[in-house]
Amino acid sequence: MTPHPDFLRLPIAHRGLHDRARGVIENSESAVRAAIAAGYGIEIDIQPSAEGVPMVFHDARLSRLTGAEGNITDLSAGELGRIALTGGTDRIPTLAHILDVVGGRVPLLVEIKDQDGTLGPDVGALEQAVAGVLAGYGGPVAVMSFNPHSVAAFGKAAPGIARGIVTESFDEAEYDTVPEARRLELSAIADFDRVGASFVSCNWRDLDRTPIHGLRARQVPILCWTIRSAAEEAEARRLADNITFEGYAAALAH
Repeated sequence: MTPHPDFLRLPIAHRGLHDRARGVIENSESAVRAAIAAGYGIEIDIQPSAEGVPMVFHDARLSRLTGAEGNITDLSAGELGRIALTGGTDRIPTLAHILDVVGGRVPLLVEIKDQDGTLGPDVGALEQAVAGVLAGYGGPVAVMSFNPHSVAAFGKAAPGIARGIVTESFDEAEYDTVPEARRLELSAIADFDRVGASFVSCNWRDLDRTPIHGLRARQVPILCWTIRSAAEEAEARRLADNITFEGYAAALAH
């Protein structure tokens, strides 16, 4: 299943079109609405609540974005929905709510955050929950993860939805909990065919690598992250089909 053409046509707002200076916080309803109003696609992140409800939130811990202590998995969806995002008026939304807000108007790229801890195989529950929420959604949507096991698990639960792998060089400094052999496999995107992926989203600074060139030769769609200026966008577009951006107004026509 390949991504909808709009995933290659519209720049994708990273965690929505957020702007803390205006009180629009990442992964919030306000950021999603701002991206829709500007005509961009949207990328959001998914973490589970205590009972496994897919929540739109990037971090495993609550502190950076809310000032609250503890992990997102410590609280129920109802409890999380009452927690304000620091710097704005929004609260932590569910995936189901964001789907209602988007309503198919722009493409929605959903990243399932790793629940294994070492990008290993101890996953499945969140992937099934996300598939369940997306089952009734009619708009353009695609799902991705850094963890290929997560991509495979989602594919089993929702084979009709495009799925992809988030990738980069997987340097030891950032992934010190992941064994070296596994980091090399991840960097090589060795699991791409096995998990039924149909696109990748690559750290833009790692686009000029042999595995990416190999996928481009196969006409696999290449997305990239995170672009923060027009100059970075121009450089990234030499090797990527589309960008995920933040902090500036990406061009809608290119």
